[in-house]
Amino acid sequence: MKVPRPWSSRAWLDTAHVITGLPVACVLASATLPLALFPTALRHALPWLTRVQRSRFAAFQGARIPPMPVAPSWRTRSLWRQTGYHALSPLVSFPAAVLVSGVWGAGLVGLLSFLGPVTSPAPLVFSPDLRNPAITGTYMAAGVVLLTLAPLLARAMAALDLAVARALLGPSRRELDERIETLTESRAGVIDAADAERRRIERDLHDGAQQRLVSLAMNLGMARASMTDLPEPARQAIVQAHEEAKQALKELRDFVRGLHPAVLNDQGLDAALSGVAARAPIPVRLEVVIGRRASPTIEAVAFFIVSEALTNIAKHAAATRAEVSVRRDRDRLLLLVYDDGCGGATMERGTGLRGLAQRVESVDGTLRLSSPLGGPTTIEVELPCE
Repeated sequence: MKVPRPWSSRAWLDTAHVITGLPVACVLASATLPLALFPTALRHALPWLTRVQRSRFAAFQGARIPPMPVAPSWRTRSLWRQTGYHALSPLVSFPAAVLVSGVWGAGLVGLLSFLGPVTSPAPLVFSPDLRNPAITGTYMAAGVVLLTLAPLLARAMAALDLAVARALLGPSRRELDERIETLTESRAGVIDAADAERRRIERDLHDGAQQRLVSLAMNLGMARASMTDLPEPARQAIVQAHEEAKQALKELRDFVRGLHPAVLNDQGLDAALSGVAARAPIPVRLEVVIGRRASPTIEAVAFFIVSEALTNIAKHAAATRAEVSVRRDRDRLLLLVYDDGCGGATMERGTGLRGLAQRVESVDGTLRLSSPLGGPTTIEVELPCE
């Protein structure tokens, strides 16, 4: 523990924390004890009482005591911990405040003992003769020692108070573990729901808008081929509409495949990634060895990563070839995307790689990027299979 100097701001903050802790604790205890006779009132008042103490710790110690993950009730230990802290804190704050203020006061009295002969020329009964230089020097030396120890004592008392407050006013380890488990389950549910929604949108687009665009393009194509006797402006309008319909159909198919390709559900990652590699503008060497399939959510994340990485390579890497490897190692799915391009890719320079990293982190995976200037670039991803 770093010892603060007597004149440092840290020493004064620790001292102020300990000394103000006594009146604050007495006021909160006097409010807590009567409320203990009224359980409902106590349950509603405790968060406000605890907020006062949290504010004190934040103001003097710069420490944030996290709030309880759930509201206190008679069936939660947090209510009894908070009640016990507010009711018994004066028993701890009183000796701490007296001890710290006494050491500071005694140190100041000793240090200023040379003023004794000036303020009281004649020694009082049972008091040392401060006109004696040896006695005065001893008192001053003791004062210096006490003033040196006072910041350390204040720091220790403040640290003890903070430790007790963290244990009783903050959530326990068990409550934090339960909260983390709940949040993990909630996040998994949100991810699964989002993936299911993407599959639904893909299915609706494939069975609805895409089919209507196919029909429209076919009708325009037949009109373009059969209506040869129309005036040239009309023929050009049909030709242009036909080309626009085909382009819209192509863009919709690309969007649907990027959203969640149907082949991923039906045949798995190998078939879905084979389609992505075949459509890439550069040669892509693909190797998929996974055996047992991962969960649908993980497969969707893996497909998105490879598809987006190959898109980024085609747009920015100036590469002549790329390699994609997907394999399963027990309960982990390992992905590697390599290209021989110009390199220099970073997480900070573009949103594409940040999006990949966020997608990986959403399922508790890890992403490692190696892209020195001049290349090559390697993306390694590790995903849980479930």
